[in-house]
Amino acid sequence: MYRTGIMTLSDLGSKGQREDKSGPMIATMLAETKLYEVVKTIILPDDLDTIKAALITWADEDHLDLILTTGGTGFSGRDWTPEATIAVCDRMTPGIPEAMRYHSLQITPKAMLSRSAAGIRKQTLIINLPGSPKAVKENLEAILPALDHGLEMLQSSGSANCAEPIK
Repeated sequence: MYRTGIMTLSDLGSKGQREDKSGPMIATMLAETKLYEVVKTIILPDDLDTIKAALITWADEDHLDLILTTGGTGFSGRDWTPEATIAVCDRMTPGIPEAMRYHSLQITPKAMLSRSAAGIRKQTLIINLPGSPKAVKENLEAILPALDHGLEMLQSSGSANCAEPIK
């Protein structure tokens, strides 16, 4: 099972003024796959330095395999999640947010407004999901079928399912 953290980014949620519905939805969808164990959850304000610090701690100290964020991917002046993700990642994985946007564009043209990012910090995959439960569901449905293969490759010493390294 992949050790997973769910980080909800919301000023109002962090103050207890808005119920987090997206974080629990992510947890439910992951539990249905039986591949992910949610070991950390948190609701943080939309603050760049706070988000970066939490991502670094979860990746470097808690050694999570996967971090899924929800919220902070839009155009608001307080939406800093992609910038925090990009700042802490060693390598970006642009195919993941591209797939999410493509899938969501089949449902709504507003999907093009998502600024979601995804990347790798050491052995941890970090993926930004939108903040609304509906968009979270759509985006997770797009990436879950391939996500475990990516995590398997990230944890292996070479490519997943390869008997020997390519020369």
